[in-house]
Amino acid sequence: MNLPEFKKRIISVQQAQAITNLFLSDYMPDRFTADQPHLTQTGDVWEVPIILTYPRIGSLGQVGTVLVSTEIEKVIDHTPFEEMKQAGQELYKTHSDAIQAHFL
Repeated sequence: MNLPEFKKRIISVQQAQAITNLFLSDYMPDRFTADQPHLTQTGDVWEVPIILTYPRIGSLGQVGTVLVSTEIEKVIDHTPFEEMKQAGQELYKTHSDAIQAHFL
């Protein structure tokens, strides 16, 4: 019986999340952060959800994704920044009363 060959992952789930957060810090406001990465079906890419989050409130929802290689510290692809910002603005509008209540 031939077993499928599995590539060794050099980049851990924690590293994928850290790589994504570093990448986001260069291009996005501070409320956008990496959530828990998971492997794609091919197993050679980490798919990292990007969420909008606020202190004492937590995650308001997902705004996009970043794809990170499992073999090298490299972002392969991502949701366009403007698209993530627009999704973040919509989430902010939806939750603005709760956000304002925590900061008054």
